[in-house]
Amino acid sequence: MMRLISQRMQTAVRGSLTVARRNLKPATATGAVRFMSHEVQETDEEFDARYVAYFSRPDIDGWEVRKGMNTLIGMDLVPDPKIIIAALKACRRLNDYALTTRFLEAIKMRAETNKEIYPYVLNEIKPTLDELGISTPEEMGYDKPELALKSVFDVHS
Repeated sequence: MMRLISQRMQTAVRGSLTVARRNLKPATATGAVRFMSHEVQETDEEFDARYVAYFSRPDIDGWEVRKGMNTLIGMDLVPDPKIIIAALKACRRLNDYALTTRFLEAIKMRAETNKEIYPYVLNEIKPTLDELGISTPEEMGYDKPELALKSVFDVHS
């Protein structure tokens, strides 16, 4: 009795396996696939206009301002003064003075590779800084460590 049941089970399983094997198709050779974007590259003016519009939105909140600033600083560029002005005005609308300072510090660190960029940016945004009552990190003394010593050997002299 057991032998009969096991033989019928073998036959049923063997039949289902052969049907499954017949349904398998051999792998077909495909040509090289290129994953390219057909997207048009954004010009510098469009990029600047997009971020100025982003920071100029009246309903922008603190999280969105931080996200926009982090995205900008994460890119391999120093933002245009137009974008910086729009971001500073957004911070002022939100009454977030600390964020303006952090953004200016981030721009300074971004511009360290070329020493001419940061003075140029400061010169361009100076009227806006005066209008909004924002001090630069240098004016607040954030560019120098508070308790830094010139040398460890000058501690006792």
